[in-house]
Amino acid sequence: GNEVNLHLPNHQPNLPCLRLWPISRRRSSNRMKRMGMSWEDVVLIEGGKTSTDPTVVTVNCPDKAGLGCDLLRIVLEFGLYVTRGDFSTDGKWCYIVLWVVPRPSSLRVDWESLNKRLLSCCPSCLPTFYLNQLSDCSKPPQLYLLKVFSLDRKGLIHDVTKVLCELELAIQRVKVMTTPDGKVLDLFFITDGMDLLHTNIRREKTCEHLRVVLGECCISCELQLAGPEYDIQQGLSCISEAVAEELFSCELSAKEDRAQTLSADVSKVKKASITVDNLLSPTHTLLQIQCLDQKGLVYDILKISKDCDIRIVHGRISSSVKGYRSLDLFIQKKDGKKIVDNDNQVALCSRLKEEMLHPLRVIITNRGPDTELLVANPVELSGKGRPRVFYDVTLALKTLGICVFSAEIGRHSTPLRQWEVYRFLLDESRGFPLTSNRAKRDIVDKVRRTLMGW
Repeated sequence: GNEVNLHLPNHQPNLPCLRLWPISRRRSSNRMKRMGMSWEDVVLIEGGKTSTDPTVVTVNCPDKAGLGCDLLRIVLEFGLYVTRGDFSTDGKWCYIVLWVVPRPSSLRVDWESLNKRLLSCCPSCLPTFYLNQLSDCSKPPQLYLLKVFSLDRKGLIHDVTKVLCELELAIQRVKVMTTPDGKVLDLFFITDGMDLLHTNIRREKTCEHLRVVLGECCISCELQLAGPEYDIQQGLSCISEAVAEELFSCELSAKEDRAQTLSADVSKVKKASITVDNLLSPTHTLLQIQCLDQKGLVYDILKISKDCDIRIVHGRISSSVKGYRSLDLFIQKKDGKKIVDNDNQVALCSRLKEEMLHPLRVIITNRGPDTELLVANPVELSGKGRPRVFYDVTLALKTLGICVFSAEIGRHSTPLRQWEVYRFLLDESRGFPLTSNRAKRDIVDKVRRTLMGW
């Protein structure tokens, strides 16, 4: 009743149509005709009729390579889950609709700030402003060093991380060290999504929030521009050959298979299918994807399309049904042609399946006498790592009541890609004696389930 067919470019009678809201279609059409629009209407966020209804995020702007991936990355940074979505572009103008809900439902979302962050990704239809924006986007974000010195307690690292996420401060590197007298020095190298850390007000507000959350445990809190100490932290993570083989293997290792047996959902992970169809459309290759639903799934798929220079001309993300998600993507190569070469099809499907089946690697190993938890995820070609990984891992450890003796984030390169590696040395606890194999499996299981949103 409330939907109409939106005809696709080069539409053929046998090609199915995407269906979007009629009012949004009219707005988009009018704006495209006059090639000018109200800047405030580039991103529209409309709340649901009830508290349980999803919020509708509409983006209507000139297109650019990788725009969908960049937008979904921001959505993931804000802790939002995409229930369904529609994409459409003619190569010059794009129209995106996302239905999103916070996960968990108690999460507080600053919708006004989300609007601004999404807007910052969108090319302007005003030529002079567009050129300036492209120039600004090429500059790497300014890096700051946050030093938090405090008394140690359970959940400390996650509490600090939660404050940083709430303030839209992204963690690029971290070094956590526990002293023999029960104190902790946290070094967080961060960037500001709001680009305001150069102001005293923003820096003071950040430190004040941390002091309030940490309470009497907080000894000192300092925030300043990062200096030469960042160069020391940004080196490649030193991982033994045996650990690297297990962590970065394309297939789930037998050890990880055993570790996942505690999760009933994980038995379904390997049930993913990708169908390639070049007959339905004369100008597009159709990818029909079905896999187990998980946190960040849409971002992961769009990340692969961005890195592989694949343009998603039209896309439909269906709602999750019995824990499974279906996506229909009409795609083209960078030159506007279909993907007809069999080797190229196999390579693309292989990359997509790897992201769907194994987007995050989680293992526990021994580092000398200590027990170490390692989590790894592939980074974008642009060098950006996956959002909220450190947040989710520290949340899982806090929930289990496990203390972290030290933590760090580094990079590791394999022949095919670069990885972001999170390393945690764990403290022994009564509830989880780390010498127990069952306890180790429980830790891996909890961390993976939190990361995947299960």
